[in-house]
Amino acid sequence: MDSTLKTPLDRAKFKDPDRTVKGERRARVRLKSVETLWFNTGTLCNLTCGNCYIESSPSNDRLVYISHREVADYLDEVEYEGLGTRTVGFTGGEPFMNREIIAILEETLGRGYEALVLTNAMRPMMKLADELLALRARYGRRLTIRVSLDHYTQALHEAERGPRSWRPAVKGLAWLAGNGFAVNVAGRLFSAEPEPEVRAGFGALFDALGIDLDPADPWQLVLFPEMDASLDVPEITDACWGLLNASPEGVMCASSRMVVKRKGTDHPAVLACTLLPYEPEFELGRHLREAMGEVKLNHPHCARFCVLGGAACSG
Repeated sequence: MDSTLKTPLDRAKFKDPDRTVKGERRARVRLKSVETLWFNTGTLCNLTCGNCYIESSPSNDRLVYISHREVADYLDEVEYEGLGTRTVGFTGGEPFMNREIIAILEETLGRGYEALVLTNAMRPMMKLADELLALRARYGRRLTIRVSLDHYTQALHEAERGPRSWRPAVKGLAWLAGNGFAVNVAGRLFSAEPEPEVRAGFGALFDALGIDLDPADPWQLVLFPEMDASLDVPEITDACWGLLNASPEGVMCASSRMVVKRKGTDHPAVLACTLLPYEPEFELGRHLREAMGEVKLNHPHCARFCVLGGAACSG
């Protein structure tokens, strides 16, 4: 099962939710608990990246801003259903462009949850510096900010995120660390360098910035595999767990769900995971109680990112 194949995806793959192209039973993942509940705050972003899995941009509003009230309703459901959620994550787009994000974070942290926000740490975040400092003062390190730096060099980061995106991001990261926020960094394995080399490069960057992050710690520096659904990847079958010495319990959809609000709809919906926001097959219902069933790993991202790549968006 070679996850590094560069040939185009066989179009016959990932068609039947129950069987692979070879007729084998497709792997399924059963939900253990909703340890992490994700909210997509909206797909609008201040950047247009070269390979954004969710196609965020200044004009993409396919997923509209979720409201404070809607988030609170889902947190009510978590508590009513006894789902055992510990962390509430927020992704985008750029979450700090949502005008209700501070109220949403106050609601989340005030209920005792850990909050994790994924951001590019640029101007939308810095415009809320005073409000974020107030949250840090009240809730300390229960609020974690994850900063997206695609590479430890300006050239490769900006090759993905565009000109003039490096300095504001690095400045925002340094501001967070310097003001005592719990912070980590999300990078990407897209430069053809071995992972140890990438981690060493980020370590040198952290040292240069005076930021106390351990690049060897997979939580402090999260390195995501590249996601390209057009490239070939093996389909995951029941037999793969044993062959890979892996467990379905280690896959993201065994312990998390994501809430989105689609443009033109009256209410949000619950999805199987953060990576497949536009795939109808992975929409599980309006309420969390409807989203407790198993997930069939019927998408290239399931194989490349989660099973073969071993990646997860939360710790």
